[in-house]
Amino acid sequence: MTAVTAAESLARLAAERVDHRFKGLPPDADGLTVGELAAQRRNLFTGGFPTPVLALSAERLEHNLRLMETYADRHGLAFAPHGKTSMAPQLFQRQIEHGAWGITLAVPHQVRVARAFGTRRVFLANELVDPAALRWISAELDADPEFRFVAYVDSVRGVELMDAALRGARRPLDVVVELAAGEGARTGVRTEAECAAVADAVAGTRTLRLVGVAGYEGEVPKADPERVMAWLRRLVALAAGFDKAGRFSGADEIVVSAGGSAWFDAVADVFSEIPELSLPVLKLLRSGAYVSHDDGHYRKLTPFNRVPEEGALEPAFRLWTQVVSRPSAEQAFVNAGKRDAAYDLGLPFAQVIRRDGAERPATGVSVTALSDQHAWLSTTPEADLEVGDWVGLGLSHPCTSFDKWPLIPVAEADGTVVDYVRTFF
Repeated sequence: MTAVTAAESLARLAAERVDHRFKGLPPDADGLTVGELAAQRRNLFTGGFPTPVLALSAERLEHNLRLMETYADRHGLAFAPHGKTSMAPQLFQRQIEHGAWGITLAVPHQVRVARAFGTRRVFLANELVDPAALRWISAELDADPEFRFVAYVDSVRGVELMDAALRGARRPLDVVVELAAGEGARTGVRTEAECAAVADAVAGTRTLRLVGVAGYEGEVPKADPERVMAWLRRLVALAAGFDKAGRFSGADEIVVSAGGSAWFDAVADVFSEIPELSLPVLKLLRSGAYVSHDDGHYRKLTPFNRVPEEGALEPAFRLWTQVVSRPSAEQAFVNAGKRDAAYDLGLPFAQVIRRDGAERPATGVSVTALSDQHAWLSTTPEADLEVGDWVGLGLSHPCTSFDKWPLIPVAEADGTVVDYVRTFF
């Protein structure tokens, strides 16, 4: 796929017609293209958008993109943000424009989406053993000399399955050995001796090329700074040991990769200690939730809480809902629920109330439960809330917010909608 084709693919999103597939958009926009609707610059609050409607803040989105670009540059890190957070090719492109090396993904479908929109570098943070998917990726590599693809391996059996599926490929598939974060953690090889056995299995194939090591420090049991940094030093030592043993002899560079959204400061610190190796080292950070951040889980966990001098991410999502029932002085219901809001890592947060064009804090209002299409609100005596009011909710966990909305308005601070982000889950 050429760069022109990538630009054309993204442009085609603007040519998509607005219709019943896209919730939260003005009913009178049916039949318009997304580009035509964006050009109208409607106001989120007065332009016919029905509730519930999820919106991204244009200013906060840009702030977060710039902040992580600066952070990676400052610490000498390459950056491959995890695309499973948004599955939005427009955001992938903006991340790349803000210096990202490429995009991290987790499953073959996500790789197909990224490739359809011109992504040139993909890091697959998973072992891939499905033969149909492997053959498709191999065909992509053969067809596009500029496509770079790197995947985990975490077992000898996995290497055998990959090798069998890739027989006849013209280009080897680059792999990194995944070091598990500890006993009882998620995926990955548990011991250094087993890592060596997996590396030996890779060396015994013609279809795979060992280029590095990787893992996910977010799975370290009972994670704290000391435990996380100890595991990261194991990962660095594994890379150095493999290099000393000549295991990367066929590579052009050595990939050392880690980094979720909770401990990237520890990754930066330990990766700064990587010794000089026989090849250039690609220190690849993979944090993804930063792009929208949130008002709950990641607001509490972000490393910027520990290093405030580095800056601060800003929550960019707000779910606008409307009060549809006020059965008592202590209770109210708005028209958004589990179909609209993330709830796996905490309930939404009532933040602001809008009435007659005026906005004020949602004092005395809290979300206590979600049904499929309703949020249950508890209201104290100081809450001023009526049927028809709009309530803006903050959300926890970006990864399960994006996936509920196939087309998301991007609004400026005054409510002007300047763009629409298309997601592919």
